[in-house]
Amino acid sequence: MTERYKSIIKLGWPILVGQLGMILVGFADNIMVGRYSTEALASASFVNNVFNVAILACVGFTYGITPVVGAMFARGENDAIGNEVKTSLIVNTLFALLVTAAMTGVYFALPRLGQPPELLPLIRPYFITYLAGVLPVSLFNVFAQWSYGVNDTKTPMAIVLTANTLNILGNYILIYGNLGAPELGLTGAGLSTLFARWLCPAVIYVFFRRARRNAPYIAAFRRARLSAAKARRIVIGSLPLSLQMAFETGAFSGAAIIAGWLGAVELAAFQIIIVVGMLGFCVYYSIGAATTVLVAHAAGHGSGSEMRRTAWAGYHVMLAVMCMSSLVFVGGGRLLMQAFTDDPAVLALAYTLIFPLVLYQLGDATQISFANSLRGTGHVVPMFWIALVSYIFAGLPCTYLFAIPWGLGLRGIVLSFSVSLFLAGALFLITFLRVTKRT
Repeated sequence: MTERYKSIIKLGWPILVGQLGMILVGFADNIMVGRYSTEALASASFVNNVFNVAILACVGFTYGITPVVGAMFARGENDAIGNEVKTSLIVNTLFALLVTAAMTGVYFALPRLGQPPELLPLIRPYFITYLAGVLPVSLFNVFAQWSYGVNDTKTPMAIVLTANTLNILGNYILIYGNLGAPELGLTGAGLSTLFARWLCPAVIYVFFRRARRNAPYIAAFRRARLSAAKARRIVIGSLPLSLQMAFETGAFSGAAIIAGWLGAVELAAFQIIIVVGMLGFCVYYSIGAATTVLVAHAAGHGSGSEMRRTAWAGYHVMLAVMCMSSLVFVGGGRLLMQAFTDDPAVLALAYTLIFPLVLYQLGDATQISFANSLRGTGHVVPMFWIALVSYIFAGLPCTYLFAIPWGLGLRGIVLSFSVSLFLAGALFLITFLRVTKRT
């Protein structure tokens, strides 16, 4: 078991560093925007949470690559890996363009989503910058998931950290109009993020084509052609993961819309608690991604017992980091929140959300751990149904019920997250155990 812990930590720490870099950018974005104005922070909250559905649907669609490439890597099938990357790149590009078209429809529906009307002039240009950043997120994650599958988690980490550094610098220049640039406020933050998102796929593609270690995959990559059969196989393996991520983030985005019904102060406080909560999510994701790779390697050899042992080792590591993140929230939550704004009304409301934030950490850690373990087995269709039941049929109604009819407001919204996350965690665990007992 000790060796499994070491393998998970060895694979997971570069992903963790990359995720912490993303957290840093999220904090920097929201701190800079929040210090600019409460209206800008509230507008960013709405757009970020609405776009989380689109962005994570695209990221989820790339998740089908990791277990396939991981199993191929375990069997030494280098030509098949190159072919898989090329085919996945084409299919994911088409999917990202479809998502972009759908979000364009949301843009034209903005006035009908019930948000404070004074925020719409800030929301619209920021929304457009996010719209232009959907495709590069997909392109980068195709190569990132391939990299994870072949046990290289350090390259995506280095690229993400570099892009994040440039993103923060761009925020400093464009939000406030420093170094002779125009003062663009929230739109400046969007433009800086857009540049960073396009930089990532450009750099990782050059690495994929030029790095000597990737030579075994390049010939097959160049020869690969899309066929209906290949596209169908990728869609079948990727769409349930995409929908799982979309349903999960859709529940949070729906919560953001309900928070907007309560007012601009509530929406700004909601954004603060979501960004602080991402500290836990991103740490959990790094352990979950490493677990996926190792479960996929075991699946490549057809060992159900090894898949289960790997999954439990990943969960043990996950519980340890969950306890650490919860201690950070309890001991330093107020200090973290004070970095985002000096608006006393927003801070007073955000402080009341620390307990419900800590409450759902175990559910979040559990569902991430066993969702990623299940993903590693390649049996992904049940993930669609679990997410639909947990986040849409159970989570969203609870969010509305707690917030509006029961009168708990924003506190009720955050409390409702525990319902969907614990339910999803239990269902992912049960399904994973059932699937691996067959092999």
